[in-house]
Amino acid sequence: MSASQPPVVVVGGGFAGLVAARELRRRAIPVVVYEAGKQVAGLARTFRDDEGFTYDFGAHFITNRLAAEVGVEAQCRTVRYYGESVLLGGRAHSYPLGLVSSPRFALPAIAGFAAGWRRGREPDSAAAWFRARYGSAFADAVAIPLVEAWSGARAADLAPSVGDKLGSSVGHMLFLKLASRLTGRAIASGYCRERPESVRVWHVYPEGGVATLCEELVRELGDAVRLESPVQAIMVEGGRAVAVRVDGREVEASAVVSTAPVTVLAKLVSGTEALRHLAPFRYRPMVFVNLRFRGRNLLPDVVTWTPESSFPFFRLTEAPVSMPWLAPVDKTMVTADLGCEVGDSIWQMPDEQLGELCVAHLEAVIPGARRRYGGCRAVRTPIAYPVFLNEYEDARRALQQSTGVEGLYSIGRNGEFAHILMEDVYWRTLARMRRLLAELQTCA
Repeated sequence: MSASQPPVVVVGGGFAGLVAARELRRRAIPVVVYEAGKQVAGLARTFRDDEGFTYDFGAHFITNRLAAEVGVEAQCRTVRYYGESVLLGGRAHSYPLGLVSSPRFALPAIAGFAAGWRRGREPDSAAAWFRARYGSAFADAVAIPLVEAWSGARAADLAPSVGDKLGSSVGHMLFLKLASRLTGRAIASGYCRERPESVRVWHVYPEGGVATLCEELVRELGDAVRLESPVQAIMVEGGRAVAVRVDGREVEASAVVSTAPVTVLAKLVSGTEALRHLAPFRYRPMVFVNLRFRGRNLLPDVVTWTPESSFPFFRLTEAPVSMPWLAPVDKTMVTADLGCEVGDSIWQMPDEQLGELCVAHLEAVIPGARRRYGGCRAVRTPIAYPVFLNEYEDARRALQQSTGVEGLYSIGRNGEFAHILMEDVYWRTLARMRRLLAELQTCA
């Protein structure tokens, strides 16, 4: 690429945007990152309060492999334990072994799988996928209620590709669980699909929080990152992205890499109708309520799923069980995930009321929860998770291949409209940057 050519413009200074920019700079490609906010990190932000509690935008876990790739492995602590449970009828079932060993779920799952294999039909919805994969008992009691609470949509209206997120087979998950016990490390399971999961890949956590990853990426980028610089438009001419408008001025670009939600990207692009079909895509808003308690090991496990509709939350995470340093001694933090819609009663509820709502229902999970409770802080996001509706599934799959505009790449969890965690974001972003580099070389 000629030095006289304009830079590649990256829209958004979250984790994906910074990974893309660093990769391009390492390949000697001029790049500039425009971030609308006052700081980078996006959904990878870390918060600390005056009482000594540390928490992220939702509970994050990363791996030693990702930490090494970014260059922060020396700043990470090994996570020794991670586990999940499902709460049903007041009883906690470990996942997956406790559920797999239950006759209530195991026998119907075997029968359902055999019947589905004989029929040879592909499921046409997430509901059908879960019933075919796990049997009606597990699907109706656990999987479908959880996916509906998480997505805000009926499982019958969701695409079967929702199941792709589950990844590893039960047998492989059990093997990795056993390896965790033997090694004393929280072996990663179900966190990465782009690279193999094995006993050599385990969870770690940066001493400065997950924002440490973005801070390291920025260190290499220097003045290539422009804060408080919202991109107002992406200009397309002749089917190719050629410039962006920032603060009312036009900036030429050899290519544009966007991390914006696809619904926003559809509005930003001018000069083509190629992305108009992305406008109806939906993201699920979420409120993460971080509750402070006296004591520790209050939940049945690090993550406790609550599929029963009597709970206002569908997931509880007690991260200090895995990472004790996130809370002061003899205290803990429980993060409750509440699905909502922007502007509804949950979204607008003040933090104090959200805390009271959660604590009232936590009494069924944590005896004496109110007595132990020490306040909370809620974090809200309008774009927590992409919702895979059947009505636009074909368009979603097409987006995985291309935006339909030359020189325009859409990356990251929001930009790809994908159910992926940080390590998959990393590998998939690198793959897309390799495609961009090949395109730039062809154009040159």
